[in-house]
Amino acid sequence: MNATTAQELAMAASAPAQGRGIGDVILDVQNITLRFGGVKALTDISFDVRAHEVRSIIGPNGAGKSSMLNCINGVYQPQEGQITFRGQTFRHMNSRQVAEMGVARTFQNLALFKGMSVLDNIMTGRNLKMKCGLLAQAFRLGPAEREEIRHREFVERIIDFLEIQAWRKTPVGRLPYGLQKRVDLGRALAMEPQVLLLDEPMAGMNVEEKQDMSRFILDVNDEFGTTIVLIEHDMGVVMDISDRVVVLDYGKKIGDGTPDEVRNNPEVIRAYLGAEH
Repeated sequence: MNATTAQELAMAASAPAQGRGIGDVILDVQNITLRFGGVKALTDISFDVRAHEVRSIIGPNGAGKSSMLNCINGVYQPQEGQITFRGQTFRHMNSRQVAEMGVARTFQNLALFKGMSVLDNIMTGRNLKMKCGLLAQAFRLGPAEREEIRHREFVERIIDFLEIQAWRKTPVGRLPYGLQKRVDLGRALAMEPQVLLLDEPMAGMNVEEKQDMSRFILDVNDEFGTTIVLIEHDMGVVMDISDRVVVLDYGKKIGDGTPDEVRNNPEVIRAYLGAEH
């Protein structure tokens, strides 16, 4: 491992020295309203995310959760409101600009390159970090080859972290669903994000796979110091791993607070159970 890679990996793992303490607000969502024609997907949504926390967004199907993530990472442009990330406020940012600012995203429906290996899929997450041009990369010219080696070493560390070493050369399409979800997480981690948006990372998993993914999410948050914004339907998982939870229903915010506060919120109970308990 060369000195540059060693330095990068040390920086990526520097968070444990800072402890698990929650920091100041890193992401501030203010009065976001999103419309598709005459239909409001989101109405006046506001919440914040603090550095190093696990912040969950929950709600029934159609509540606007994925639309909210799409606004944060630049896929959708809200008609009203603004988002502030590390002191920089924006209303109209595209996905690449948001990624360059340090926000990565996984998706509910896997968008992996099924014919490519695990290692090569995760390598695609390093594209924004690569400085050499396409021509130099294609012909593996000196600087490009050295850069690729350095990025591959970083990706190998992620593979070790996610415990998928045995499948590193396997085409992703041959892997079980739970392992494909890990690869998707690994590709996002390869971007070295400050904030990681996870859209239902445990959808379709069995109990054991959910336990593994929960552990990896907490480890990412703890060991890498990455701030997590999570959408998840499994309320047991949400309540176990979240620091704070915001609740959406029909595009409106109906609850926000700690897991205990949300669990005992009558409006949240009505939205999920249809009656106050």
